[in-house]
Order: sequence, then C-alpha cells, then structure tokens
Amino acid sequence: MELPWLGEHCSERTCKQLDFLPLKCNACGEVFCKDHIRYDDHKCSSAYKKNVQVPVCPLCDTPIPVQKGEIPDVVVGAHIDKDCKYNPAQQKQKIFTNKCSKPGCKRKEMVKVVCEQCAGSFCIKHRHPLDHECKGSSQPISKA
Repeated sequence: MELPWLGEHCSERTCKQLDFLPLKCNACGEVFCKDHIRYDDHKCSSAYKKNVQVPVCPLCDTPIPVQKGEIPDVVVGAHIDKDCKYNPAQQKQKIFTNKCSKPGCKRKEMVKVVCEQCAGSFCIKHRHPLDHECKGSSQPISKA
C-alpha cells in the first residue's frame, strides 16, 4: 500500500472497510463508512442523545413535547383531546361573501366591488354603473 496513513477503517465489526473519507458519528464518536454512518446502520448505543424527534399534531400543526419514556402517539392523542386549538369551522369559511346588489343577481365575489356613485356592492358583471342601472348620481353616466 502506497499511502497507509490515509483513511480509517469503519468501526462496524462486520465491515472494517478502509474509507478515505471516513465519517464520525456525532452520538458515539466512532468512525464509519458511508454505509454505516446512520444510527440504525451501526446500532448506535448513544443514538437516544441525538436522534430526537418531536411529533407534530396532525390537526393544528403544533409540535408536541414528549418526555423520555412516553409514547408519542399517546401524548399526541392527549393533546388532541385536551389542548388542541384546531377549529374545523375555520377550514370551511366561505371565500365568496360579497353578494351583488343588483336585483335578481345571485352572484358573489371574493373581493368587494363598490360603485363610486351609489356605494352599492356588485359582482364583476354588474360593476359598471350602466350595468346595474345606477341611481346614485344625477349627472349623466355617459356622454355618448
């Protein structure tokens, strides 16, 4: 071997591969190849120190703290039963709430369109004073 000082052997006892770019586990501090660097791949005994996952409530998207030894599913279930701020009515709020003021028109718009002359709220089709027979101003609407 020409450069015996380069690289390190994988600490996994079944591997021992010489790796020129070895990776150090941030939990146990041992050196591993790319195939054994994950905690599960080398059965890291110190993984509990670093491999911490926080469950998130599926309804309100809030992270739920879990104490050591608790089952995450049970803790999230208790959160849903007691502390969850999920409001199903909030999901079903109507978007189109601005009803057209023209008699006979049942259209609703997302954005309020107000006539400058009569101050009525109209749909896009009836927004122009000529389209809703505006009676708000005594001035002629059009010169034509």
